[in-house]
Amino acid sequence: MYFLKPISDEVRLYQIKFNHRKKTMKLILASIFACIAAILQAAGGFLPGIGYLISPFATAPILLCSMLSIPFGVMSYFLTIMLLFILQPTELIVFPFTTGLIGLGIGASFYLFRKRLSMIATGAILLILGIMSLLFIFHFPILGPAVSDSFSILSTIGIFLFAFLYSWLWVEISLVIFQRIKMIII
Repeated sequence: MYFLKPISDEVRLYQIKFNHRKKTMKLILASIFACIAAILQAAGGFLPGIGYLISPFATAPILLCSMLSIPFGVMSYFLTIMLLFILQPTELIVFPFTTGLIGLGIGASFYLFRKRLSMIATGAILLILGIMSLLFIFHFPILGPAVSDSFSILSTIGIFLFAFLYSWLWVEISLVIFQRIKMIII
């Protein structure tokens, strides 16, 4: 079955190669990923309309950095949050709970798991927790007026389906991006 196939061992090989790099190189790479993520996430505030189509791609730099090293992925995640505080404070509530969290989760799952389904499930669970926290704890209308901030089974099922499909899409995108830029990074 497609979901139970193991992901290529090539990612694990590059994780080992990345760990043998000098710490300075790793710090620079994590900083570059954080800058790219902050710019992409801030696009939603700077370019209304098209910026909202660009900002979901802020997941990619955090995901790729976390694929290579979980500690540097976490560092890149928090550095992006700090950069957003300067660049676009309105995105501070969205990035840590959605875009950044799914990138961090899927990237870390490349270290922890081998099967595609477990990687997708990790990203989906973290995205569900992030969206649910924003909706039901902070009462932040992350999904707009279509979904109320009071709990309902129908909206929860819709969020779960969206999170699973979105996570699946990011697992596949990350593998394609990784194949294209692995020689540049390592």
